[in-house]
Amino acid sequence: MRAVVTVVGKDKTGIIAKVSGFLAERKVNILDISQTILEEYFAMIMIVDISDSSVSLARLAEECAEMGGKIGMSIHVQHEEIFNAMHSV
Repeated sequence: MRAVVTVVGKDKTGIIAKVSGFLAERKVNILDISQTILEEYFAMIMIVDISDSSVSLARLAEECAEMGGKIGMSIHVQHEEIFNAMHSV
């Protein structure tokens, strides 16, 4: 099963390392990643495979949101199909 992870906030050192390490600890595989910096703001979107994850999608979303709060970022996780439905014309 695939999911979309979005990360947004003020840019600082180590964001990609922290988020990717956090996902790896939960056996979430990053399939594709794009990130950019707009002035002082960081934005990243990842397509991940959660088939082998050690936690459910709902739990992963909760844990990512909590971790985001700790590092000053907004992190959201959604099932890929829901993300696509929300962003289709």
